[in-house]
Amino acid sequence: MTDWSLRLARRDDAAHLPGIERSASALFAQNPELAGIDFSDVLSVAQHEALIAKGHSLVSSADEKIVGFLAAEPHRRELHIREMSVHANYQQMGIGAGLLRACMIDARNSGFSALTLTTFRDIPWNAAFYARLGFAEVSNLDAHPRLAGELASEETNGLPRSLRCAMIYFID
Repeated sequence: MTDWSLRLARRDDAAHLPGIERSASALFAQNPELAGIDFSDVLSVAQHEALIAKGHSLVSSADEKIVGFLAAEPHRRELHIREMSVHANYQQMGIGAGLLRACMIDARNSGFSALTLTTFRDIPWNAAFYARLGFAEVSNLDAHPRLAGELASEETNGLPRSLRCAMIYFID
């Protein structure tokens, strides 16, 4: 097992993050149910810089390089996880869970009432992973219009709504 660490993201980290997302996305492209989805469309360096400036993005390092990240942004009393990716060569080492747990601590310490995200419902390392860490699927999207809007936007950008779900983790 490789040793790894976590820290808040810095502006100069942004240049490394699209490549990590592309590497992680390649695993989705191998799934036949997801054929036809363009997984090369990732957050740009400028988008990462803007998210990092909001103060809730994290990176993970191993072998003296950045290998994972979690990009989050505040929406009123909720912190929304825009993207979490771990380079394909560093998956199954607990890095994703570490990023998520650190984000939970940040959200609690910052006074947020919940963490939210959207993800693939039936891909084992997506919704089931988040559920194991305490997230629940939002079944009534009428009660959560922002997340309904996130899913609608994703559908417009080529992610089939039938494969996606919104999830929430309430901070106690």
